[in-house]
Amino acid sequence: MIEFRNVSKSFWTGVTRKVILDQASFKIDLGESLGILAPNGTGKTTLINMMAGLEKPDEGQIMRTSRISFPLGVVSGIAQVQSGQENARYIARLYGLDPDYVESFCRYMVDIDEYFDMPMATYSQGMKSRFTFALMLSLDFDIYLVDEGMPSTMDAEFNRKAGTLLHDRLRTATVVIVSHKPKILEEYCQKAAVLRDGRLHMFNSLEAAAEMYKYNVLPAHKAVQKQASGR
Repeated sequence: MIEFRNVSKSFWTGVTRKVILDQASFKIDLGESLGILAPNGTGKTTLINMMAGLEKPDEGQIMRTSRISFPLGVVSGIAQVQSGQENARYIARLYGLDPDYVESFCRYMVDIDEYFDMPMATYSQGMKSRFTFALMLSLDFDIYLVDEGMPSTMDAEFNRKAGTLLHDRLRTATVVIVSHKPKILEEYCQKAAVLRDGRLHMFNSLEAAAEMYKYNVLPAHKAVQKQASGR
């Protein structure tokens, strides 16, 4: 379970204060995968980083009673000067898992031959994306956090292997996906929410959330962008 209690979060942009959450309260229970819709630039990544504990709220409390993953594509502790093998074993020890298993799992999933034993600074963006996603799948979490779905830099073969494993994993786990596209949420989420004006509006169906997002949130967001650009 993840619960936000009267949580506020904002940033000063140099011109104005950008509000991400304003006294927001909501709960994500195990077994109820949730999709969160929000336009680009409105705080999706900040929100999911707060769920993971990577960012702290300005006010309020965030309660966690489950094993929660790092967001897809973000792994705290990965060192670019170390190899995939070294990073996999380090993260395994960090989470109290068998380093041999985590290394073998990631080596099989990522499938980058000798690069797995080379510094990650030498990896392409696609290799890094595959490694971080494989690492997330190798660790056993109750709740998996995904920002915008599977990166497009991953190749088709990896997507096939990872997709099969992710489907199996989600039979017993919960996923939270934040995205600006309703279609990304369809495959994994039973419930949906819309981030608007610092509040998370919860819906029992993706259809209801998508309707609010399409007809209320997106037009207002585009109007603000147009005004800011002076056009």
